[in-house]
Amino acid sequence: MSAAPAYNEDKGGSAGPGEPEYGHDPASGGIFSSDYKRHDDLKAMLDTNKDSLKLEAMKRIVAMIARGKNASDLFPAVVKNVACKNIEVKKLVYVYLVRYAEEQQDLALLSISTFQRGLKDPNQLIRASALRVLSSIRVPIIVPIMMLAIKEAASDMSPYVRKTAAHAIPKLYSLDSDQKDQLIEVIEKLLADKTTLVAGSVVMAFEEVCPERIDLIHKNYRKLCNLLIDVEEWGQVVIISMLTRYARTQFLSPTQNESLLEENSEKAFYGSEEDEAKGPGSEEAASTALPTRKPYVMDPDHRLLLRNTKPLLQSRSAAVVMAVAQLYFHLAPKAEVGVIAKALVRLLRSHSEVQYVVLQNVATMSIKRRGMFEPYLKSFYIRSTDPTQIKILKLEVLTNLANETNIPTVLREFQTYIRSMDKDFVAATIQAIGRCATNIGRVRDTCLNGLVQLLSNRDELVVAESVVVIKKLLQMQPAQHGEIIKHLAKLTDNIQVPMARASILWLIGEYCEHVPRIAPDVLRKMAKSFTAEEDIVKLQVINLAAKLYLTNSKQTKLLTQYVLSLAKYDQNYDIRDRARFTRQLIVPSEQGGALSRHAKKLFLAPKPAPVLESSFKDRDHFQLGSLSHLLNAKATGYQELPDWPEEAPDPSVRNVEEEDLSLMETHVGLLGEYKEVPEWTKCSNREKRKEKEKPFYSDSEGESGPTESADSDPESESESESKSSSESGSGESSSESDNEDQEEDEEKGRSSESEQSEEEGKKKKMKKRKKVPEGQEGGSSSDEGSDSSSSSSESEMTSETEEEQVEPASWRKKTPPSSKSAPAAKEVSLLDLEDFTPPSVQPVSPPTVVSTSLAADLEGLTLTDSPLVPSLLSPVSGAGRQELLHRVAGEGLAVDYTFSRQPFSGDPHMVSVHIHFSNSSDTPIKGLHMGTPKLPPGISIQEFPEIESLAPGESTTVVMGINFCDSTQAANFQLCTQTRQFYVSIQPPVGELMAPVFLSENEFKKEQAKLTGMNEITEKLTLPDTCRSDHIVVQKVTATANLGRVPCGTSDEYRFAGRTLTSGSLVLLTLDARPTGAAQLTVNSEKMVIGTMLVKDVVQALTQ
Repeated sequence: MSAAPAYNEDKGGSAGPGEPEYGHDPASGGIFSSDYKRHDDLKAMLDTNKDSLKLEAMKRIVAMIARGKNASDLFPAVVKNVACKNIEVKKLVYVYLVRYAEEQQDLALLSISTFQRGLKDPNQLIRASALRVLSSIRVPIIVPIMMLAIKEAASDMSPYVRKTAAHAIPKLYSLDSDQKDQLIEVIEKLLADKTTLVAGSVVMAFEEVCPERIDLIHKNYRKLCNLLIDVEEWGQVVIISMLTRYARTQFLSPTQNESLLEENSEKAFYGSEEDEAKGPGSEEAASTALPTRKPYVMDPDHRLLLRNTKPLLQSRSAAVVMAVAQLYFHLAPKAEVGVIAKALVRLLRSHSEVQYVVLQNVATMSIKRRGMFEPYLKSFYIRSTDPTQIKILKLEVLTNLANETNIPTVLREFQTYIRSMDKDFVAATIQAIGRCATNIGRVRDTCLNGLVQLLSNRDELVVAESVVVIKKLLQMQPAQHGEIIKHLAKLTDNIQVPMARASILWLIGEYCEHVPRIAPDVLRKMAKSFTAEEDIVKLQVINLAAKLYLTNSKQTKLLTQYVLSLAKYDQNYDIRDRARFTRQLIVPSEQGGALSRHAKKLFLAPKPAPVLESSFKDRDHFQLGSLSHLLNAKATGYQELPDWPEEAPDPSVRNVEEEDLSLMETHVGLLGEYKEVPEWTKCSNREKRKEKEKPFYSDSEGESGPTESADSDPESESESESKSSSESGSGESSSESDNEDQEEDEEKGRSSESEQSEEEGKKKKMKKRKKVPEGQEGGSSSDEGSDSSSSSSESEMTSETEEEQVEPASWRKKTPPSSKSAPAAKEVSLLDLEDFTPPSVQPVSPPTVVSTSLAADLEGLTLTDSPLVPSLLSPVSGAGRQELLHRVAGEGLAVDYTFSRQPFSGDPHMVSVHIHFSNSSDTPIKGLHMGTPKLPPGISIQEFPEIESLAPGESTTVVMGINFCDSTQAANFQLCTQTRQFYVSIQPPVGELMAPVFLSENEFKKEQAKLTGMNEITEKLTLPDTCRSDHIVVQKVTATANLGRVPCGTSDEYRFAGRTLTSGSLVLLTLDARPTGAAQLTVNSEKMVIGTMLVKDVVQALTQ
C-alpha cells in the first residue's frame, strides 16, 4: 500500500459499517498512522467471530514481531483468542504469547487454565506450544504447575513434545534451582529416549542443570554415539562437546604411551658406542629406571566415538565440523588427528566470521601439531580482500608452520605483505619475520638485513615496528651488529613513534660499549627535547643517562645531572620517582647506601634475549571451539576439560541389556501415536546401510596415516545428495508441521499410501542412481535408508512423485540453475582442496530500467527543483576514448577503446568495452582478430568477432567483454592481423568495475548501517567554487564511477549506489557538502580496496 492511500484513510477514510479499517497498521505499509488509533483495525479483527479475519490479524501481528516492531499493546486482544477452536489461529496465538508472556506476566497468569487445557490437546504442536508458553511465564508461584507439566510432557507419545519438555527444563532450573533433584529425574528419563529429535535437547538440558552427573551418561553413551549422525546440527554440536568431556574422564590418554615409545625407540636407534660398552648391567638399570606401563589398547567405546564422529567432518555446518575437529584434537591418537586438517582448511572458504573462529583454533593446533597443516600451507596465504583480523590470524598460522624447508617460500610471501596498505597488518608481518628469525637460526641474518632495509621506508609505522623487532633480534648477538646500532642511532632525528624511539634508546644504553662515540651525542640530543617527549621515551632517556654515567662519566656527568633535574619536576609521578631513585643510586653521596656500590651490576647486568612466542602458545588449556578459547579468558558457564585418568575406570558401567527390536520397530505417527512398521522395510534398509558403511567404518583406518584416512573417505558430497540429506535431516519436523492439515479419517489409508510412495521413491532413486558416479552411490543409498525409516519421507516422496508425474517433460528439457554446476561437483569431494579457485559468486543482474510507478514515487519524494528520475534513467557514458594502439606503432592501424557502461549481452559480470578500429594506411587490413590472451587468475575475456577486411580510410567498432574480477589489474592480449601481432593491454578505472543500483533512501540507510567499521572509508575535502552546483557535482561523480543517484531529503547531501560487476558487492557513496565548500566523502563497501581507490578517484575529480 502506498503512502497516499494510508494518509487519506487516516484523515477521514470511511469504512463500511461493521468492516474494520486496514490503513492504520504499520505492518500494512501505512506511514502516517496516528498513535491514538494504533492497531485499532487489528483489535477489531481479533474481536470478530470470523476465523478468517482472526487468522489474517494474527499473521500480520506475527509479521510485525518478525520485523522487530513492538506489538505488546495487543496482548489483551490476542490472549482472549487462546481458546479459539481454529488450530491455525491457536498456533499463531501461542507464537505471540511465547514472545510477550514474560513482559505481561499478570495478563498471562489469567489465562493459565487455558494453557493447562492446551497441554491435553490432541494436536502435538498445541501441546508443545502450551508448554513453551507456560515455561516462558517466569513467576515463582507457578513453579509447581510447570514441574508437573514438564513431567507429563516427558512421557508424551510425541517426540516433539518431549523435545519441548527438554527445552523447558533449563528455564525452570534458572527460575528455581531447588527443583534440581526432580529435574535430574526427568533428564534421566529423557536421556533414555531413543529418538534423534530429543537427544540434542536433553543433552543441552543436562549440560545446563547437572553437567557433573557423568553417571547419567554411562548407560546412554553408546546410544548417543550411534544416534549422533542423525541428530540435527545444533544437537550434534552439544552432544560432541559433552562426549569430549566424558571421554576425558573415562578413557586412557592415547598419546602418553606413544610419546614414551617414541623416546625409547629413538634411544635404541641412536644408541652410542659408550652405551654398548657399559655392558649388560646397564641395560637392566635402564629398564628399571623407565616407568613400567602396559601396552596401550584403545577402549572399544573410545574407538566407537571416534568412528561415529568422523563422517561428520563432511557436514555442511561449520559448527559441527569444528566440534568434531576439537574432539579429535583432544581425544584421538597422533596418527589419526591429521584427518581433521583437510576439513578445517575447507572451512576457510566460508564467511569471514567462520574463518576467524576456525583460524583461532588452527593457530592453537599448529603449535603442537605442526605437521598436520604443513601440506596445506598455501591455503593460509593472505588475500588482499581478507579483513585485517583474518590476515593477522593467517600470518600467525604461517609463522607457526615455518620450518627449515619452507622458510624461503614463507619469507617471499612476507615480502609482498609488507607493501600492503593495511598498517596493522604490516606491523604484524614485521613481528612475524622477527619470530621466524628467532625460531630458525639459519635465516636470522637474512631477516635482520631485510628489516634494516625497511628502516629506509617512507612509512613511519613500518620503520617503528622494524626498530622494535630489530632490538629484540640484536639482543641475541649484539657484538656482531655494531653498525646496525649506529644506523639506528641516526634515526632518532626522524622517527617520532614513541615505542620506536624508546627501543633505540634502550639499545644504545644497553650496548653503549659498542658505540662509545655516538651514545653521548644521542643523550645530548635527547636532553634537548626531553620535555617534549612521551613518558615511555623519558624513562629510557633516564636509563640511558644512568648507564652512560656509570661507563663514561667524564663526558656525560653534566648531561646526566641536567636530565635528572628536568625529570625531578616532571608532571608524571613515575618519571619523578625514577629520577629520584636513579640519582640516589648512581650519584655518590656521603650517606651512600649499600646499593650504590652495586649500581653497575644493577643497570648493566647481562639480560637474557627475549623469546618471541606465539600468543596462542598457552591457549590449548581451554577446550578448542569454546568461547573461552576464542577470548583467551574463562567465560561464564565454561567447564574445564578434565585431565586424563591415570587408570581407566570400569568400562562395564556402559553395558546395557540390548532389547530385541527386530520384531517390533515403531515410529511416531502424525498425531503422536505409535505405529508398527512392516518389518521388511526396516530390515532391508538396515542391511543396505550396513553394507555401505562397512568400508567407511573399518577399524583398519586407525592404522593408516592421517592423509590416507582423509583421502579414503567416500566422496559423497555432491549437490544432489546435499539436497536429499537436508530432506532427511529435517524429516521429523516437516512431518510434524504438516500433521495439523490432515484429518483423522485419512490415517486409515496411510499404510497403503506409504507402501506405494516407497515403491515410487525407489523407482525414482534408481533413475537418479544412473546419473550418480560410483563413488557417490554409498551416500545416496544411506540417505535412502534413513529416508524410508522416518515418517516424513512418506510425505516427501509422494510430493516428489506427484511433481514428477505432473511435469515430466519440463524436467527433461529445463534443468534448474543449480544442476548446471552439478556435473563438475560430482567428482569433487567437499574435502578435496587441491584447487584454489575462488568460490562462485551470485550472478549480478544487469541494472534494470526503473518502473514508472517507482519513478513517480521517486519524483514525488525529491525535494530538489529538478526531478531526479531523468538523471537516474539516462546512462552516463564512461571516460572518453583512450588509445590502445597508436597508428605509427600499428603500421597504419589505430585502435581506441571506451567503456560503454551498457550491460554486456554475453555475461552480466563482464565490463562492456567498445573497440574502435581505423585504417589510415594505403592497403586494406585483413583478418583482424584477437590472439590467445595470457590473463591473471580470475580475469576472462569474451572475444569480438573477427573483422575480415578493413579498407583504407575505413573505421569500425566492435564490442568485447572483460571480466576484471573486481580488480584494476590490466587485461593483456594480442591484436592480430594476417601479417602482424600487436601486444596491447586495457586497465580499467575502478569506477568502471560497477553497475548502478537504484535504492530508496531507507534502503540506502539500512545497507549503509551494515557496512560500517572497516568497510567504511571517509575523506574530507574542499570543493572549489566551480564545483558547488548540484548538476556539476552529480556529473563529476557519475563520470568517475558508474553509480546510480539515490534520492535524498537534504539539499546538501548526495548519495550514489552501485554493485561490483563480478561479486555483486554493494558500493555506497555519500557526499556531504556544506555551502562553505567543506565536504566529507564516505564510501561503504565490503571491497575495501575498491572503496579506497574510489575515494581517491572521486576526490581527485571533485577538486580539479
